[in-house]
Amino acid sequence: MTIPKDARICLSAEEIPKKWYNLAADLKGIKPMLNPVTREPVKEKELEAIFCKEIIKQEMSKERYIGIPDEVREGYVALNRPSYLQRAYRLEKYLRTPAKIYFKREDMSPLGSHKGNTALAQAYFNAKSGITTLTTETGAGQWGTALAMVSNLYGLDSTVFMVRGSYEQKPFRKTLMNTYGCKVYSSPSMQTEYGRKVLKEHPETSGSLGIAISEACELAAQSGGTVKYALGSVMNHVMLHQTVIGLETMEQMKIGEIEPDYMVACVGGGSNFAGFTFPMMGETMRGKNECQYIAVEPEAAPSMSKGEFKYDFGDSAGMTPLILMYTLGSEFIPNAIHAGGLRYHGMSPLVSEACHQGFVKPVAYDQTSTFEAGVLFARTEGMVPAPESCHAVKAAMDLALECKESKEEKTIVFCLSGHGYLDLGGYEKFVNGTLESSAL
Repeated sequence: MTIPKDARICLSAEEIPKKWYNLAADLKGIKPMLNPVTREPVKEKELEAIFCKEIIKQEMSKERYIGIPDEVREGYVALNRPSYLQRAYRLEKYLRTPAKIYFKREDMSPLGSHKGNTALAQAYFNAKSGITTLTTETGAGQWGTALAMVSNLYGLDSTVFMVRGSYEQKPFRKTLMNTYGCKVYSSPSMQTEYGRKVLKEHPETSGSLGIAISEACELAAQSGGTVKYALGSVMNHVMLHQTVIGLETMEQMKIGEIEPDYMVACVGGGSNFAGFTFPMMGETMRGKNECQYIAVEPEAAPSMSKGEFKYDFGDSAGMTPLILMYTLGSEFIPNAIHAGGLRYHGMSPLVSEACHQGFVKPVAYDQTSTFEAGVLFARTEGMVPAPESCHAVKAAMDLALECKESKEEKTIVFCLSGHGYLDLGGYEKFVNGTLESSAL
């Protein structure tokens, strides 16, 4: 038996990228974050209350490539980098499509998702600067889990505010974070002034990422400098760290002689989508390819599909700078859904600007259709996708079915951002026919 060379394309540990790619070098017209009081561009000094200096430097950088420290590259090995690029032969056969479908396997990390790529980098830079504790928010729990685990690698304590809807839906995520030594609070919580305020006004709320961000930022800002905030999505430095995914993918596509017509990823705040697509998108901006980029949102929080492109806060309390992005409004609280990592009111400013300029096409799905796609993927390819990743699977399948109708042999590459083995409650509801619609 001869196994096709594109069945699974691997790289060695020595081939982990040595530099991150920064889309800000190639994306024109980027507007700065604004101080909400002065309406002037935010200065680096103004961010030091919640971020360490090296992270701030990366956030503001316009350099095309930024070096990855050797210690971080070594840490990526512990996260099972480089990850595989794999062809979905059985899914293609089931769909009877002439399209070729490939997926980048971020599910193989011991954390179960792509989130460790930036958690590791942020923990490293904070530890190097003398910080002792990191705090953050988390939706479905993948990001909180990642920060909890990597904090141990650098001797840091961690505190996570987990959106109440997910905290109640996914109790084992809390258990996993506690196992890593992390303090986890249901958000809104009684631990912060803003959390207490929200609970008083809306005692039955399911919470939101915006609220949880406010709580984490408050904790960091009032610590006197011993606690810093780590962010799992949205901001430029997070997009930067995640490009290790796309840089690996580009090398693997060269090996497999793969020229993608579409690159597809789910999108909530933007980190998975940006990490997967930005390196290739930068080449599109420089006229080197004609690939199309599909960002897949939940209908419960369709910031790019139905939101406005304007300056808004990244959190609900108005503690962050004003960011130019697609947003549903910083006080928007979406319906509770199983894809908690996509349940955010706004979008990364870099992803937003790329969408505004026509480089990104957003699509939105109801969670019932995405779980249907996830079950089909599990039954054909054997892997159970995270509810977030099911959105990318659904969009890739739809593109493949379009190729079936048009008889076009196009190439679709999507990012499997994580596995769903701690999200089986949603799958159980789908299989039993009790999964509720998530549409607005």
